[in-house]
Amino acid sequence: MPRFHYLISAACFAALLGGCSSPPPARQAEQNAAEKPWTYRLYVSNEVSGNMSVIDPETYQVLATIPLGKRPRGIHPSPDRKTIYVALSGSPIGGPNVDESTLPPPDKTADGIAVFDVAQNKVVRTLKAGSDPENFDVSRDGSQIFISNEDESAVSIVDVASGAVVKSFKLGAQPEGVKVSPDGKLVWVTSEETGTVSVLDPVAGKILKSFKVGHRPRSVAFMPDGKKAYVNAENDGTVVIVDAVRGKMTGTIPLGKPGLVKPMAVLMSPDGSRLFVSTGRGHDVFTIDTATNKVLGSVNVGQRPWGIGLSPDAKTLYSANGPSNDISVIDVASNAVVKKIPAGSSPWGVIALEHY
Repeated sequence: MPRFHYLISAACFAALLGGCSSPPPARQAEQNAAEKPWTYRLYVSNEVSGNMSVIDPETYQVLATIPLGKRPRGIHPSPDRKTIYVALSGSPIGGPNVDESTLPPPDKTADGIAVFDVAQNKVVRTLKAGSDPENFDVSRDGSQIFISNEDESAVSIVDVASGAVVKSFKLGAQPEGVKVSPDGKLVWVTSEETGTVSVLDPVAGKILKSFKVGHRPRSVAFMPDGKKAYVNAENDGTVVIVDAVRGKMTGTIPLGKPGLVKPMAVLMSPDGSRLFVSTGRGHDVFTIDTATNKVLGSVNVGQRPWGIGLSPDAKTLYSANGPSNDISVIDVASNAVVKKIPAGSSPWGVIALEHY
């Protein structure tokens, strides 16, 4: 149950007899939340409203709404957890059943990576990111960001210190998912249209190989030891198992009828025992046992769950549900939705960031 702390300043106490008024409820809630010790916060990128929701996971309150820019989607923290990066894109929203010839031209000036300072609770700058950045990952030392540029079929490397794109590499069409390997040496990039994963060696400055993984891959999750990886295959209704050392498919995990179940994001638990999979228009989040590669269960979380995130203790899972503009809170042990939290318009990604 929420704990409320009522603090009266010395100045206000001295003026009580004179009819000192209390702060407005919304301001008081924000003040209390700021003063209360906290372990972690939820940060949600809202694609349509162009902002980020900051949420208290204990009270389920939205503490702040931070303006970001156009179409914020991919969202990831820096290794030291002091910074949050969010991909911004000036390309108009398309999608199924949308005639792209009717869309306005892209606003390339809006493309970039917003840099949010956690301590200051504000965006402090925007990095260059190439054209139409959708998702990305951060190098283990925090010095570089690897970004998928969907409309250019490329992956860009951004130097964080200078804020500039230092290299770009062509790969399969419509790249989206980007994941740095656990040892930090390689970067995997999924390409939706070609159904491939490309493996980038950023030090050597080249794509080492590309391999097929199924139809419309969007996301990658590695086992902690880096020997095995999982990739979604949206149009196949499956999750693909990959030998990460050889870069080769070794099997698939069916989740349901293709077209009805559409695997989107894959997320590994810190101990590597569980893989969580959102299914977009399938409405469910699945849990897979990585020891057996069997489905343990699924739970209906709401409309089109896309991005998913785990609490630092891995006991709570969060899903961003775009059409319903909310975040589902899932108790991992019982595999049940325990709460829904209103967010901005069309939440895309969610992360849980611990406080140090």
